[in-house]
Amino acid sequence: MIEDKKMELTEGSTYKITSIGARDSIIETEGKFKGFISIGVDETGLLMDLGKIHGKMAGKIRIIPLHVILLIDVVDAKENKKKDEYKGISHYVG
Repeated sequence: MIEDKKMELTEGSTYKITSIGARDSIIETEGKFKGFISIGVDETGLLMDLGKIHGKMAGKIRIIPLHVILLIDVVDAKENKKKDEYKGISHYVG
């Protein structure tokens, strides 16, 4: 039986993201995922460190709102380094 693994975007992984642009165009972004960011009150976006294919923009940060993402290709997935910080709730019963 194949073990089910939870798929998630991990910081440091390289992704190629296709998103909606202006006037029925698409935008392709390739680079390292840096995390999530809040945009306004109820919108979230992805922080992407642009890769070499973006020429002079390489190394710059691009914010992609989640609602415009069409697809995400996983180019190089990194292991999630964050550990579960939940240590339980200590109780005193007396």
